[in-house]
Amino acid sequence: MNTKLLLSLLCWLMATQGIAQPESDAGEWKTWVIPSGEAYRLPPPPSAKATRVEVQSLLNLAQRRDSADMQLVRYWSAGAPGYRWQAIIDNLTTDLGVVARTKLLVNVAIYDATVAAWNTKYAYRRPRPTAKHAQLAACLPTPDSPSYPSEHAVAASAAAEVLAYLFPAKADSLRQLANDAGRSRLLAGVAYPSDVEAGMALGRRVAAAVIEHAKTDSCDAVWKGTMPTQAGLWHDKRPPMGAMQGHWRPFVLASGRQFRPGPPPDPAAGMKELKEFKRTPAAIFRAFYWAANTYWNEETDRKLFETNLYLNAPRAARVYALFSIATYDASIACWDTKYTYWYIRPYQYDSTFVCALPGTPPHPSYPSGHATISNARATVLSYLFPENRMLFQQKAKEAAESRFEAGLHFRIDNTVGLEMGEKVGLEVVKRARQDGADTPKLAKR
Repeated sequence: MNTKLLLSLLCWLMATQGIAQPESDAGEWKTWVIPSGEAYRLPPPPSAKATRVEVQSLLNLAQRRDSADMQLVRYWSAGAPGYRWQAIIDNLTTDLGVVARTKLLVNVAIYDATVAAWNTKYAYRRPRPTAKHAQLAACLPTPDSPSYPSEHAVAASAAAEVLAYLFPAKADSLRQLANDAGRSRLLAGVAYPSDVEAGMALGRRVAAAVIEHAKTDSCDAVWKGTMPTQAGLWHDKRPPMGAMQGHWRPFVLASGRQFRPGPPPDPAAGMKELKEFKRTPAAIFRAFYWAANTYWNEETDRKLFETNLYLNAPRAARVYALFSIATYDASIACWDTKYTYWYIRPYQYDSTFVCALPGTPPHPSYPSGHATISNARATVLSYLFPENRMLFQQKAKEAAESRFEAGLHFRIDNTVGLEMGEKVGLEVVKRARQDGADTPKLAKR
């Protein structure tokens, strides 16, 4: 079997794997940073005459398509338009505070840009290339939504521009990734060149608004305080990590102190409980498993695939945005409390106590970051995927308990963290219920 025939077969297989859901009213959903999707509506797509020229360019691309091109198509077709950008962010930094802010800004930009894209799509309803031109054969299922602008180009450009602002040394390579994402739609035959060009322009415009917002979030504030020296408080030779994070501007909360709990108790009882706890192999496994802190991101991707929402660009963008907002606001609330009380870690309170994990976190103990952020995420995911509510709640408790089992936290750190995380998550859900995505289409009409 020759190469051309193999590539044609691969195209056919990829094109028969299902189609995207249209979500025709997504252009009306409430946005986070830009005023509305309608405010960013694009001008009309090219004329019929110009479109015929574009058809020829797509035919030319298809005739020259090789295995490297197909690899590019497959890469950017795996998951929703924002899927690949999640891992790209994880490869840019390991600082958890920076990751939380980066994913927030990127996913909010992708969501707002996608809402704006859908507003334009259904204003003009431009057919996909294969719908009007029988000589074209797509390598992917043709999405059941208008062609103009390209949703992948919109998401890629929005993500790349925000990331270029945050990581200027990587700007060229990030923008090249966005170009690759747009080109993959042309190689697949599911978008016109003007769809991609318009999508890239729209993504850049939304990213510019998000970047302006980012310039006012206080995340560049530098800590100029001093570490407490009183007995019984957290101390370290290392600089306190995230000492100003509690002062960052949250997205949903009024401030980082909105859900600040009362002061922690004397650690003596908590220390006694820790020293009486007998670590089992299962407990040690959980301590190491949750220390990797990968479950929630992986589970979110998994749910998008299991429910086929990865085929629904607006819904998938909304999931990533709400998840990221919960993570970001929960981390601000948690770190506000940490540096309000400077609560001592167990191994500092009792120097004979040995943790199960190597290394120690360079920030105070109360409340637990794992507990707070996990339950904020679990609360939002329970709203988005209610059929798995019990699983998410159980995993949040397991994540929190693993920090006690590791010896890094007193149990009160987890109890309070779980309570705070749920409160933050519910605030995010409250805002999500107002965005229009939960309203049945028939009810709107």
